[in-house]
Amino acid sequence: MPWKRRASGARDRAYALNIADLREIARRRVPGFVFEYLEGGAEDEATLRHNREALAALRFVPQTLVDTHGRSLEAPLFGRTAAAPLVIAPTGLNGMLHQEGDIGLARAAAGFGIPYTLSTLSTTLLEDVAAQAGGRLWMQLYVMKNRAIAEDLMARAAAAGYEALVLTSDANVFGSREWDKRNYVRPGKPRASAVLDTLRHPRWLTSVLVRKGVPRFRNIEAFLPPGAASAVGGSTIIPQMFEPTITWADIAWIRRHWPGKLLVKGVLSAADARRAVDAGCDGIVLTNHGGRQLDYCVAPIEVLGEIAAAVGNRLTIVIDSGFRRGSDIAKALALGAHTVMIGRATLYGLAADGERGVRRALDMLAVELDRVLGQLGCCSVADLRASFLR
Repeated sequence: MPWKRRASGARDRAYALNIADLREIARRRVPGFVFEYLEGGAEDEATLRHNREALAALRFVPQTLVDTHGRSLEAPLFGRTAAAPLVIAPTGLNGMLHQEGDIGLARAAAGFGIPYTLSTLSTTLLEDVAAQAGGRLWMQLYVMKNRAIAEDLMARAAAAGYEALVLTSDANVFGSREWDKRNYVRPGKPRASAVLDTLRHPRWLTSVLVRKGVPRFRNIEAFLPPGAASAVGGSTIIPQMFEPTITWADIAWIRRHWPGKLLVKGVLSAADARRAVDAGCDGIVLTNHGGRQLDYCVAPIEVLGEIAAAVGNRLTIVIDSGFRRGSDIAKALALGAHTVMIGRATLYGLAADGERGVRRALDMLAVELDRVLGQLGCCSVADLRASFLR
């Protein structure tokens, strides 16, 4: 048989060479319905695919004969120095991927020297994350019809020392993730095929479901009706709880309850970026929710340059959606982002090997980014400019 290139068959995260390898390890280690929850996008998944296509369309123009000895990835972020221009993005139900869940993600971020963002729909109490992981912690906020839920979360996060609040603005109407839905007879009721596939993953079954039980929405559990706090029961109730009437005017209400840094996540236009400045926000996150909300949406990287030109350094600009390589991160920084949020890439690491897998993912991205800096003729992430791209 002729020699042929093959994707990595490694089953140990230590032998993974890139995020794609970690993804394959994760795919094998968790049941199909769990991986689909992590992987899937909305409807035709056009937005999901386009996020990668838009990043791939950008090409580098390096400068040569530059001394790049002593390169640094350090970047300023809200008055402090991060070890790299990275933040782990907020994602819900991480306890379904690995028994360490949010704690594993947060510990890896703290050890690496970057912030971790905890989701409203996390499966770990925000106080437990602060106590067991430490580091720089951000809190993501979904505003629900019962405003007392948001007020409770903001008060508790402030008391626990969370640095920033990330208001998600693009999920007031839930996206339709059709491939995810195909695993269920009805919401919360897995198909027989999904149950059988779960039995083929005894290690996951034992470590996650048997040891920990069905993950629960710990931070909002007190506000949920009976039976709705678990990942199974909440799937039908929680989408109906989201507040569809929240507007820019509500930023003032949030400011009354939140003393720390405030970012709005879901900005994709220069007009909305200017509104964030006028509303007194400290930062914005350019995102299409990783392709999980509006299908056929622009990729954040496509509008980054325009938004950076519109608001300059009046806001901290964060970007996510589709980032899998250090080269992707370099492109975003060159176009004006101050830091990049990483979602699926670190979740692949979590599913593959818990905290160690997350750290492996972060190490990969950092090594790749450092290499790209050197190859472009840059000594720091601050040296990156749009002139390096075509």
